[in-house]
Amino acid sequence: MKGARFLMFTAVMFAGCATEEPTNLLEAYEEVDATTILDAPSAIPGTFAPAHRGRVARGEYMVELLGCGVCHTDGALVGDPDFERSLAGSATGIAYMKPMGEEHPGVVYPANITPDDETGIGTWTDQQIANAIRAGIGRHGDQRIASMPWQGYARISDDDVDAIVSYLRSIKAVRHKVPDKVEPGDRATHPFVYFGVYRSKP
Repeated sequence: MKGARFLMFTAVMFAGCATEEPTNLLEAYEEVDATTILDAPSAIPGTFAPAHRGRVARGEYMVELLGCGVCHTDGALVGDPDFERSLAGSATGIAYMKPMGEEHPGVVYPANITPDDETGIGTWTDQQIANAIRAGIGRHGDQRIASMPWQGYARISDDDVDAIVSYLRSIKAVRHKVPDKVEPGDRATHPFVYFGVYRSKP
């Protein structure tokens, strides 16, 4: 996975509304060279029992392997990660609808997954964190988290999920509130990227 690149486009915000169909569908976007793999922040000594050191280390390895920092670190989606906000959520969102087909696509901003009580997962239960990882289910269980690649994580073993949870509870809590989700049809006030896979027509 290291070295792999995602093709991403960042939206140019505050552009005027077009009165006619643009001749270039990508006119309102620019290509970015996004970060692919980030080192996970180190666990803080004393936040876990010595007997759990191996589990926390395994969780750190899994978080790096799964590329969690790419979405959940501010700036990483556009190739400029803010390491002071590692895993503390992104103010750059991800469009979960085609922005070339929808003037105002739905956008979700990756969550703060540090153990901050106010803006992160500090008050989440272990099961709620596990549900978000394996099934993309938000804290209140009402819907799937848009753009969360849970399908690829659905069969992670119990031991590995426990390790990820233990690790996330052991890192520095960073207070960083990400923007609210943007519903389809509403204008995003913060930048976003869009990435996807296309197939040519017959």
